[in-house]
Amino acid sequence: MNKALLDLYADYLLSSLGRVTATGLSELVGGSVSHDQISRLLASEKQTSVGWWQLIKPLVRKVEQVSGVLIFDDSVEEKPYTDENEIVCWHYDHSQQRMVKGINFLTALYHVHETSLPVAFELVAKTEQYSDPKTGKVRRKSAYTKNEHFRQMVAVCVQNQISFTYVLADSWYSSADNMKQVKQALHKEVVMVLKSNRKVALSHSDKLAGRFQPVNTLVLPEAMTQAVYLEQLDFPVQLTRQLFTNGDGSIGILYLVSSDMTLDYLRLTTLYQKRWKVEEYHRSLKQNAALALSPTRTVTTQTNHFFAALYAFVKLEMLKTATNLNHYALKTKLYMAALHSAFDTLRSLQPISLAHTGFAA
Repeated sequence: MNKALLDLYADYLLSSLGRVTATGLSELVGGSVSHDQISRLLASEKQTSVGWWQLIKPLVRKVEQVSGVLIFDDSVEEKPYTDENEIVCWHYDHSQQRMVKGINFLTALYHVHETSLPVAFELVAKTEQYSDPKTGKVRRKSAYTKNEHFRQMVAVCVQNQISFTYVLADSWYSSADNMKQVKQALHKEVVMVLKSNRKVALSHSDKLAGRFQPVNTLVLPEAMTQAVYLEQLDFPVQLTRQLFTNGDGSIGILYLVSSDMTLDYLRLTTLYQKRWKVEEYHRSLKQNAALALSPTRTVTTQTNHFFAALYAFVKLEMLKTATNLNHYALKTKLYMAALHSAFDTLRSLQPISLAHTGFAA
């Protein structure tokens, strides 16, 4: 992908206040870049996570430290009015607990200090079709599960020698297979959430005897950790219970586990708190980097627009570091500059003030 054009297009995504088009960018730069050049950029070879790593690698190398964490999650950018294809289709959004039409993207987000950088991504492609036995309707499915993507993406991050110790994820990714791969195959540690009905044994002998119970039936001391054993895991995990207050004032419970048995309650909960950075990333990518504002229609152009939006997010993240302004403050600054320019232009186009014509009276 043409780096100079990608840089220009990413700036357009950040500065645009509405729908983004090749024609709009060409007009913005006075025709110095043609509509066709932008269209060819988006229709060029479909970008992948491999190309993304080559682009982002120099930045990662500048900021990485062993204290960094790898946060894994997915989200859906809803596109209800776009024609369906293998990436724009119906996906289950576990944050909304319903099926939505859009692009389901998975991200490995590297967070260190106050910097968050996406270091690997995958767009869920439902390339296989089948007939729903209940309804007879044709449905789509992916050849790979999200958990298979998780294992592959974390393995690639280790292969790329990114410096981190912990992998953070919510309960969607806390399967035994995922934990085993991170701990035993990749020699990293997990900090994850267990579903409340996940079964655990309180000792190795209980595990061998098959004496498991749902985690929400345990009497766990407040602000303490306890070693437990999960089914299908050969090693113990450190478990704790964290209480939090929901927006409606109700009390919620998180059952947190880590494969690192040295963690105490404070360290475990502090580490998991960093997972919130992926939610901030999802929100900023959608709201500030024009992810949903492109009229692209093909799998290739939609993928390449996503790639450019990722690049726009990283530009915002670098500007955040340089200016000490968060993403939303930066966008507000851009908006106010555009508003001032529009206001001044409008005033200069009015030859006579209505206040001096008697019309206002």
